[in-house]
Amino acid sequence: MEISINNLFNRVVRLIFSAILFALIVALVIGCGKLFLGIWHTITVPGITGKYLNLITDVLTLFVLVELSKSLVEYFHANRLRMTFIVDAAIVFIVREVMIMLFQHKASESEIYAISLLLLVLTILRLGSIMMYQREARIVQSTEGRNHSNEN
Repeated sequence: MEISINNLFNRVVRLIFSAILFALIVALVIGCGKLFLGIWHTITVPGITGKYLNLITDVLTLFVLVELSKSLVEYFHANRLRMTFIVDAAIVFIVREVMIMLFQHKASESEIYAISLLLLVLTILRLGSIMMYQREARIVQSTEGRNHSNEN
């Protein structure tokens, strides 16, 4: 039985993405458990500000993992990675870093400007990828409509 290189490649990629998705699911479950243990620790320790930073960081990290998981799940449906989910994960990650820097009062003016510019570029990239996805969807719909009318 002959397996083409393309078939082999697709199977290997699916296997690797499955392993990565499994690892992310395990990380989400462990992270969620640690988050709840962290809440207990936050309640029992005196003081407020320093303890909430860890809690906020953990929640935002879980958001990043969820966004990455969504991009991998989408791969199994569409057989390609959608740029919007990847950019969403990047935006969430950058917003996470900004919130941590601001919460710790460690952000310089130049860092804020640089991160703002990066967020602007990512937002433009995300909007562009949404427009491209919608354009592709319209093309597929019009092609399917023509194929359906040709069958009749």
